Amino acid sequence: MAERRPPDPVSAAERTRRRFARRQWRRRWLAWRYVAGIVVLLGLVGGSVYAVYFSTWLSVQGVEVAGTRTISEDVVRDAARVPEGEPLATVDLNAVRSRVESLADVRAADVTRQWPDQVLVRIEEREPVAVVEIGGQIRGMDDTGVLFRRYRSAPDDLPLVKAGPEADSETLQEAATVIAALPAGLVGEVARLEVDTVDEIRLVLRGDRQVMWGSADESELKAEVLGGLLRQEARWYDVSVPSRPATSNEPAGAAADR
Repeated sequence: MAERRPPDPVSAAERTRRRFARRQWRRRWLAWRYVAGIVVLLGLVGGSVYAVYFSTWLSVQGVEVAGTRTISEDVVRDAARVPEGEPLATVDLNAVRSRVESLADVRAADVTRQWPDQVLVRIEEREPVAVVEIGGQIRGMDDTGVLFRRYRSAPDDLPLVKAGPEADSETLQEAATVIAALPAGLVGEVARLEVDTVDEIRLVLRGDRQVMWGSADESELKAEVLGGLLRQEARWYDVSVPSRPATSNEPAGAAADR
């Protein structure tokens, strides 16, 4: 029977030392791995911040314009005044939008970043519902009463609003409300709308027929009532009080001839 040799105390101690060293190395590696990960992460964040806010790689290189029909894209770009060459991330989109919306022909604007290097300006143009003769000029008017486009002469497809000397922005808003309430068939009958104050609005129809409208209150009801009255032959129509409409062939326009 073979005799067992006692374990070598030097070899056992060496193995213990090596195991301890490996455990220590693993602990250090875990600690340094976290440190290295944090350093890499900070590097990535710092690089991203630099690329977005300071480098020329993500700087503004151009402005795209969408939604134009009658306005020149260059006019919109000039109004936007987007600082080309500056970081796209720092462009003040609200300030750009306000500058674009200051254009008379622009009803609303939306401004967004288009990464990596463009700004997109999308506009909605005002739509004329009538033209206004005021101060010797003919201007387009939208459905909120805002004046914008200039015309050499009144177009045939839009009703003409003749504003009196006392007409102001509120008066024009009232006129726009009246026009917006008229059905398409009735708009074609309107030669012009005369407005002096918010309570003195008159329609002059083709054939020199006149309608006393009064204020813009209950305009949809007044338009409905006028549609019925126009079946009668008359020179003057009064729908200023839609519950008591009147027609007349007399200049006074107050005699009921229903």
